[in-house]
Amino acid sequence: MKTSARNERIVTRLIEEELRDSFIDYSMSVIVQRALPDARDGLKPVHRRILYAMYELGLLPGREHKKCATVVGDVLGKYHPHGDSAVYDTLVRMVQEFSLRYPLVDGQGNFGSIDGDSAAAYRYTEAKLAQVAMELLTDIDRETVDFVPNFDGRLKEPTSLPARLPHLLLNGSDGIAVGMATKIPPHNLRELAAATDHLVRYPECTVDELVELVDGPDFPTGGYIWGWEGIGDAYRKGRGLVEMRARMHLEEGMYGKTSLVVTELPYQVNKTRIIEQITKIVRSGRVDAITDLRDESDRDGIRLVIELKRDADVKKLLKTLFLKTQLKSTFGVIMLALVDGKPEQLDLKQALKCFVDYRLDVIRRRALFELNESEDRAHVLDGLLSALDHIDRVIELIRASTSPKSAADRLCAEFGLSQRQAEAILAMRLARLTQLERKKLIDELEGLRGRIEQLRILVEEDAARRDLLRAELAELVTRYGDDRRTEILDENDVFPLPSGESGESSLVMITRLGYAKAVAVRGSGGMSGAEAMAERDGDFVCQTFVARGATEILLFTARGSVHSVRVRDFPRGTRSSRGKQISDLVTLDPGDRIVSVVPVPEFDDEKFLLFVTRDGQVKRTGLSEYSSVRSGGIKAIGLSKDDEVMAVRPSAGTGELLLATRQGLAIRFSEEEVRTMGRTARGVRGIEVGKGDGLVAALAPRRDSELLVVGAGGLGKRVPFTELKRQGRAGKGMALLPDTDRAGQLVGVLAVHPGDLGMCELASGEVVPISVETLPVKPRRGASVKIDALAERAGPVVAVHPLRISSGENTSEVEDLEPDQTAAPPPMDEDSSPGADGVEDPSDKTQAELEL
Repeated sequence: MKTSARNERIVTRLIEEELRDSFIDYSMSVIVQRALPDARDGLKPVHRRILYAMYELGLLPGREHKKCATVVGDVLGKYHPHGDSAVYDTLVRMVQEFSLRYPLVDGQGNFGSIDGDSAAAYRYTEAKLAQVAMELLTDIDRETVDFVPNFDGRLKEPTSLPARLPHLLLNGSDGIAVGMATKIPPHNLRELAAATDHLVRYPECTVDELVELVDGPDFPTGGYIWGWEGIGDAYRKGRGLVEMRARMHLEEGMYGKTSLVVTELPYQVNKTRIIEQITKIVRSGRVDAITDLRDESDRDGIRLVIELKRDADVKKLLKTLFLKTQLKSTFGVIMLALVDGKPEQLDLKQALKCFVDYRLDVIRRRALFELNESEDRAHVLDGLLSALDHIDRVIELIRASTSPKSAADRLCAEFGLSQRQAEAILAMRLARLTQLERKKLIDELEGLRGRIEQLRILVEEDAARRDLLRAELAELVTRYGDDRRTEILDENDVFPLPSGESGESSLVMITRLGYAKAVAVRGSGGMSGAEAMAERDGDFVCQTFVARGATEILLFTARGSVHSVRVRDFPRGTRSSRGKQISDLVTLDPGDRIVSVVPVPEFDDEKFLLFVTRDGQVKRTGLSEYSSVRSGGIKAIGLSKDDEVMAVRPSAGTGELLLATRQGLAIRFSEEEVRTMGRTARGVRGIEVGKGDGLVAALAPRRDSELLVVGAGGLGKRVPFTELKRQGRAGKGMALLPDTDRAGQLVGVLAVHPGDLGMCELASGEVVPISVETLPVKPRRGASVKIDALAERAGPVVAVHPLRISSGENTSEVEDLEPDQTAAPPPMDEDSSPGADGVEDPSDKTQAELEL
């Protein structure tokens, strides 16, 4: 060591030692004093200092705002000797509703935007504490937390705030330290309170129990979380990758144009940046489906309009947008926080336990502080009442004393009082000598004794503190609890893309080949017969219904599963557009296909679903058992080997059912013969199906219906429904097409009325419309005749499909679940078995056919 002329100490050290020691000191300073939040109150030092400084300045919720310059200056001068921009940037973020799930500061002025606009300078903006922030500061003046000297030793600052809320998870935290980082997402108060309450009640509970109560992060910007795996990893291991997606919907504009409208963005994503990214991929030629891009956002929320071409493939476009833009983003959860001054990676239980343990200690310290205050006050009241009992002697002693000190000493000696009691007697006003004041003192003392007993219980008994903590949480949920903003979707779900408002009605059209679309009913007028029968590559509309956007649609597959979508999830289209494959709305097992589409306006406990399988099994199950179906699908019916679902129809349980087989046999029986069974049951036999035979039709006709019977040889007839006598189920049935040797196997039966049309599908793929009135009405055993429309057509008929053209101008809305016949189950691929769709649409006011 050398000493210079100025008495400077110069220490000679190896540079690697100096670098190591200095870097360690710097690292610990950044970790503990700057970048990581405390697990107890969830705050970094700068956040804590801002809130405490504002509390000391009196910037409380019920008072006026003050310039942010005042706050920044006070924080810098008293507690945080760093840059003013660091303090102000933190203050700004505590104001922003798109940054914090529950903002801690109430701002007035320009505090930036989700577009990335910066806030105005702090000389222009004003702020005060938000009401939620007061829940972090409550009881700070009751010795509930430790205080330490500030940077220059002039003042004291809290090492943590009392925090009535689990703030670490409530608003989350984000920071980069040295060699480590934290990134904790925000959550919903109701869910956190439920999990915290469970942990308070059952301290030995598992992480999995808590995960059941906390669905996942709840971001202030809303949007979607895609998949549960990342959430589970974050809660169980303290690290996980959460995929976020924007919320959007489709809107139909003028001239049949459709727009993709983004209304909610992933958390911490800049809207301007997304616009730039979309513009870039359009200009590069990677996307040609976008014709215009507009930002219509205002004070009511985000509205980013992406206008599409008429024939745009929305599914393909979404895939590109999610890949190339921040409409899909990720949040890498790292639940790192300071526990006892050391950084620790926490799982969900550990994070909540840190808060619970800390809060229980705060409650104990607060109770101890109030106990000391109450006991001190009771001690004083005892002295005052003792003095009032001997007031004349007290006055005499005081008058005879030469000074207040001697008076206090004489009172202590005379009545055995403490110095504190004697001083209180000397300070007592003469007005307290009245009987009324004496009564008030006695009442106050009795109340204090009860309060002292309660406080002693809180100080001594952990169970009492836990009960109080639970009561406080319930109160906070009542005051601040709100609904979840971020929706969590299963990774197997189809990305939800609502079509317009759920209150608007749409005409849903499904074709024979399984194409579907939703057309806006408003102002769309009727549909001509030519449009209804319009054939495109052998395809045509075979099922339609009108329903509102929120109406649930059940999709039943041949292998016995059921999937759920809503009308708003159907692709939007025009009356002339083809639409998209309905199977694209859900994820099907390889080789499976959709056979029935059933709209459900309401899951009525008194309604049923009637299943019919290819081998003649029937099953009736309560509709309500299918009220919780996800698009990923659940089992709808049990099937034996080689059997498959042929049709599913809604039912009131009181109608009649007609089943017909390829061999021309048919049976008519009451649905009441089919008892109600559970969701996964196989059902009972409806008709005895011989070897090599199989069902081709399942109908629920009205009594005034006629049956259109068509054979593979192009022959057919009309038979009154009443020609078939009612039988008991499980029989062989009676002949409906007795001349199968001439007419060919039965390929389809439709329930028809005058004016209806049928569509005969030939083996060549050609589809030929036939008018039912061109066929004669024959008895059940009567011979069939050649269908004129098929006279010059080559090849056998493989199926017959319904197409009703009635006199009404509009398609009826879905209003109940009592159709007169089963909805046609359009095959979802071109290789489906012949006759798989030979089931009639429901008429009247359920799933109306094309009524013109």
